[in-house]
Amino acid sequence: MSELAGVTSLASNALKQEELFPIREVSRLTGVNPVTLRAWERRYGLIQPTRTDSGHRLYSQADIDAVRSILAWIERGVAVSKVGSILAKSASSRTAPAPAYSEVSGDDWSQWQEQLRSALQHFDEASVARLYGQIFSCYPLPVVFQDILMPVWQELLLRQDDPGQRSEWLMLDAFLRGRCWQRLQLGRDESRQRVLLVALPNHCRELELLVAALLLGSHDIDVTVMGPGTPLTDLALVCERMQPHALVIFSQQPPGDELPRQLTRLALGLQCPLLLAGEGADLAEESLAGSPIACLGSEARLMQRRLRQFLAGHLDT
Repeated sequence: MSELAGVTSLASNALKQEELFPIREVSRLTGVNPVTLRAWERRYGLIQPTRTDSGHRLYSQADIDAVRSILAWIERGVAVSKVGSILAKSASSRTAPAPAYSEVSGDDWSQWQEQLRSALQHFDEASVARLYGQIFSCYPLPVVFQDILMPVWQELLLRQDDPGQRSEWLMLDAFLRGRCWQRLQLGRDESRQRVLLVALPNHCRELELLVAALLLGSHDIDVTVMGPGTPLTDLALVCERMQPHALVIFSQQPPGDELPRQLTRLALGLQCPLLLAGEGADLAEESLAGSPIACLGSEARLMQRRLRQFLAGHLDT
């Protein structure tokens, strides 16, 4: 009897994973109207929904995630005509994330996210704080931020024109920034290897930088953050005085043509290694091949693993 129940449970999970959504539901979930969704499909080939026998479009969860990625790049100022090549390049540069938690807990993550959205809709900061603590009691830090909290933050950011959404985003953003700073300060340990993390000017929001600091840190690496807006021209002097074991530049934007030259020039003036992290690192990896700059990528587990390997001398640039 228990064996039959197990088979039934597996079948149920498979059906959930294959659930398809009509275009009106995708529009509701993402805030993108059906006309735009069709244009992204026909004109740019950005999404490829399946079709019913009668020709109606059906979208998978992967399609919905793709729509949100498209919106994120557009929000960063990238033209929709260029998004397809960026997504393809980013995907080809990225190593698959560690399988732990991903298959087992996907439905649980959605439930936590729904509870978080509900708390934010009621502007109930006490409930947001309670959920934050409960989520951390269930999952490791990379899952908490990359798979559960930041997707909700990004979703609200992209829908700020909808009634109430900007206020919800502001509440979540302020709450998470406070908690990130708190974790960074409480985790400070001068006996560990010190890494300085700085954002390229105008290439990310403060919370993204703080989350990156938490994801890069470990039991043997202490990450110090300098807030967004730090000039690249100051970094050689800053590193001379701080003496970090490495400088990590963080970017969530597509790299400009001048970036490899800028970073190479910066690296020549440093007494420590220079590394690049974030979405920008995925996209710049090819252009930085053969340079003294190492690319850490953007996926949480990959970034930390590469940083530790580099500091241990096991990762080439």
